[in-house]
Amino acid sequence: KEDELEKCTAALSELGEVKLYSIEQEKRLQERMQFLQKQIEDLQKTTDELKRLISHLEKNMKEIFLENFEKIKSSFSEIFFELFGGGSCDLKLIGQDGELGVDIDVKPPGKKLQNINLLSGGEKALVAIALLFAFLTFKGSLLCILDEIDSSLDEANVQRFAQYIKNLNSQSQIIIVTHRKPTMEIADILYGVTMEERGVSKVLSLNIEKIQKG
Repeated sequence: KEDELEKCTAALSELGEVKLYSIEQEKRLQERMQFLQKQIEDLQKTTDELKRLISHLEKNMKEIFLENFEKIKSSFSEIFFELFGGGSCDLKLIGQDGELGVDIDVKPPGKKLQNINLLSGGEKALVAIALLFAFLTFKGSLLCILDEIDSSLDEANVQRFAQYIKNLNSQSQIIIVTHRKPTMEIADILYGVTMEERGVSKVLSLNIEKIQKG
């Protein structure tokens, strides 16, 4: 019996001091673990809901984008035809979802279908003008300011550009900085800046609409 007692005493000594608060500490840790597990479950649920929402929004955004793209594409084709006096054009989406781009193929009157990069500088400018006004027509704008947008156009294209601006003037107020006579001729009011003496600028104005009305 003494041997057994000594063995038990030695075993208790090896266990060290008895921590009476261990049971309570374990209980608190269990509660903490359950709380964190609940938080993880809530976060996972929220993550899944956000993923579903993002997927839904992306689907709607894609549908809206494609719908509006087709409207702009149609408007671009009409304006291109008017500015070039014929021909056709096409806006194409290239790439994959998430990394989409736009390519432009055009067919000016009397020429074959080709990429915009193969056009002359003046033709590129006119295509860019057509695309710009396609966006403006789609979005709508009460005021439009254009800075020498017609500078690289040849005489025939300037004439068609000026006529288009004249027709558009009923929908928007347009301010154009230009040195081209055909564009000036369709203006209601002309403003010119001159320098009669060095370092002194003077602004002149001419109300063409008022003069025409007499």
